[in-house]
Amino acid sequence: HDAHGEEAAPLDTEAARAVIAEHAAKVAAFAVCATFGVRNPAHEIRLRDLIREETGLPVTCGHELTRGLDAPRRAMTAVLNARLIPLLQQLVLSVRDLMARHGIAAPLMVVKGDGSLIAAEAALARPIETILSGPAASVVGARHLSGLGDVLVSDIGGTTTDIALLSDGRPALSPDGATVGGWRTMVEAIAVHTVGLGGDSEARLDQAGGLVVGPRRAVPLSLLARDHPPVLDTLRSQAVRAPAEEEDGRFALRLRPLDAPESSLSSGERKVWQALAAGPAALADLLADHHLARPLDRLVGRGLVIRAAFTPSDAAHLLGLQDDWDAEAARLGAELWLRRLPSALGMSDTESFARAVVERVVVQSGRALAVAALATEDRAAGGKAGPLSTALLERGLERRGDPARLLDVALELRRPIVAIGAPAATYYTAIAERLGTEAVIPPHAGVTNAVGAVAGGVSQRARILVSQPKEGRFRVHGEATRDFAGQEEALAAAEAEARVTAEALARNAGAEEIEVRLDREEKIVAGVGGQEIFVDCEIVATATGRPRLATG
Repeated sequence: HDAHGEEAAPLDTEAARAVIAEHAAKVAAFAVCATFGVRNPAHEIRLRDLIREETGLPVTCGHELTRGLDAPRRAMTAVLNARLIPLLQQLVLSVRDLMARHGIAAPLMVVKGDGSLIAAEAALARPIETILSGPAASVVGARHLSGLGDVLVSDIGGTTTDIALLSDGRPALSPDGATVGGWRTMVEAIAVHTVGLGGDSEARLDQAGGLVVGPRRAVPLSLLARDHPPVLDTLRSQAVRAPAEEEDGRFALRLRPLDAPESSLSSGERKVWQALAAGPAALADLLADHHLARPLDRLVGRGLVIRAAFTPSDAAHLLGLQDDWDAEAARLGAELWLRRLPSALGMSDTESFARAVVERVVVQSGRALAVAALATEDRAAGGKAGPLSTALLERGLERRGDPARLLDVALELRRPIVAIGAPAATYYTAIAERLGTEAVIPPHAGVTNAVGAVAGGVSQRARILVSQPKEGRFRVHGEATRDFAGQEEALAAAEAEARVTAEALARNAGAEEIEVRLDREEKIVAGVGGQEIFVDCEIVATATGRPRLATG
């Protein structure tokens, strides 16, 4: 189809069947995106139906996710959505199984990236909309628990720290769409600054030989040993053998079942996958065959396998700040680290190493908050700091009192920090102090996103464009294209379709007592003699309601 929604060439269904047959046995889902599918989705719909008929696999169409014209970003959004379907299916099945075991008959809802709710069944078709759902729910929950409306919300979890600005009690939505794995999608979500820093971030040395934390996630050794007791014996034997090996104190284990046949794995990936069948494997043993390093990385990248290593959670257990898991495993992990650490870092015992890891979380978290605040004021900065800015921020966040310093830096964050997440109390008093502000850690900070999920409502939008491909002809670009002779007639038809679509989406998302609001976003230009010329108008219908409750 062309930009006006006219068919430029017929759909080649036989070629499509051949491509479907070629890929069906190797994939878990399909994505379909046509260049101008948002102006006429007829070909996308026919391909979607054909794929379902031929394979029975889930299908994502670009026009179902966004009405934006940017075809490459729309295609990427569709691909990511299709890729996420098996992951969300696994999560939903696990939660439903847990609910059944506990006799919970409530409807299962999932939080979207804008903080609203959607029924699990609807989320399975559009999982991309749940991107950044954790931060979105956390912001809603932070507002509810703290009672504060003008703050920076910082949610530190196991894998990431998510920072968002709350103004007048409302989170800002990102005008550019959510970013997933470095790709800018067309999904509406809150504006959030995310860094790979959390309680389960792996401690490592950077290129300059300095200690840093993250961005890679790892299972804490203390948790791994609690769940897999043989790991403790492996750590003990590694701690006394000589010489020390580079991979001592690190493990790999399966994270979830395969989402495609095992035959789809390369020979190296199959070797790694089979080696982990009985439980965690020490990387020193697994990677004795150096050819398995890249296959392991690929399995980790697909979310099938995860590494285990020393993390801030282990440091907290070693220092007595946490006592949930196996403290001996944390101590052994620190001992193994000390055997490899450069003497220039000046860490002589396990406690000094653990304190250094906690200190890095404080400094890196403070830096992330400062960068997020600067990026909020200046979107052109892109949320990144250059080398000089980073050095100054680090100087302002590190402990003062070094007589060798010529320059000290004082920072002042002009908003309080509402710090949430299970590890928040461990770090944020120190972080706020170094940023010259106040940390508010509300009650139930560890489950703030769950509170936000309960406090949220259902909200769904439908967008219908009305264009003027030729003077005197007005085209409604909905699920099908329709032409009208009059502008108001076309707008009325678009409003009616948008209203029905939004209400159906909200009902499908699990809402009741639905209300619909209509807005018009018109594009009009001045013609010859100042006469106004209609270019197009987007009708936006927003349907809101409360989640449907269980009955009976």
